[in-house]
Amino acid sequence: MRNSIYLLIIVIIFISCAKEKVTTPSLEVTTSSLTYKAGDTVTFNFTGNPDNITFYSGEPGHNYEFRDRTTAENDLQINFKSLVQFGLVYKNLQLLVSNNYSGAADTTSVRAATWTDISDRAVFSTGQDNTPSGTISLKEFADPKNTAARIYVAFKYTDYKKTQGQNRWVIRTFEANNISADGVVSPLAVLSSGGWKAFDFKNPASVWSVTTAQLLMFGGNKDADDNEDWVITKGFDPFYIKPDAGVALKNISTVLPSYKYVYAKPGTYKVIFDVSAVRYNGEKRTTKELTLTITP
Repeated sequence: MRNSIYLLIIVIIFISCAKEKVTTPSLEVTTSSLTYKAGDTVTFNFTGNPDNITFYSGEPGHNYEFRDRTTAENDLQINFKSLVQFGLVYKNLQLLVSNNYSGAADTTSVRAATWTDISDRAVFSTGQDNTPSGTISLKEFADPKNTAARIYVAFKYTDYKKTQGQNRWVIRTFEANNISADGVVSPLAVLSSGGWKAFDFKNPASVWSVTTAQLLMFGGNKDADDNEDWVITKGFDPFYIKPDAGVALKNISTVLPSYKYVYAKPGTYKVIFDVSAVRYNGEKRTTKELTLTITP
């Protein structure tokens, strides 16, 4: 009989819990002003205690409206550092770009693609180590009508049999980033993650050496045969953008009466607090919005 009573109590508790409704979380957010100077500390005061609070400052990369955004019309930018040594130093390293290369690892596919020489947009070493190329925009090679197309970057080395010997080129660093119109930087690759593939067209005795630390091409001594070698990145998606992110301020185990934040740059910012109540049988969310003006 006692067991039956215990069982009945458990059933009643379970039914009561099952009927519990998840209520919409409550949060009021106030500040002492809606206008601050850059560098000032903004204190957001909270009334209410929702389970979770996530803060979106409204700055680039932290906009609530872009939290699910994964594509945008970006500016694909690259930069690198180079070194040239030995032999008669001259412009025998080219920077090329293609948006119709198939990515296949054979020289026939490389030749079949359309490659644009953009060497004049970069600064190459003339003997100084770690010569910065400057920032090179590849935006014009992105096709909004064909967002599946990838952009490939290549270094093409050519040299010839000559009395001084052939040049040695080293690419020390490489970066590729997408920059959105609102200033969000989405990293695509550094030198170690560039997905480089080397292709030999002439003189297999001398080819690109690819490591995580550098790209190295040494044509050889004065008796070395004519040489042509390419090294090509993986394909870059010029429309990729990382979703904007908020900052988690609290969870169900904490109480947060206020939050302090500093805006470094002037502007108008739409601040969003995403709040939620989470239970075993469901979840409810709401947002609180403020617009702040940050002056110089």
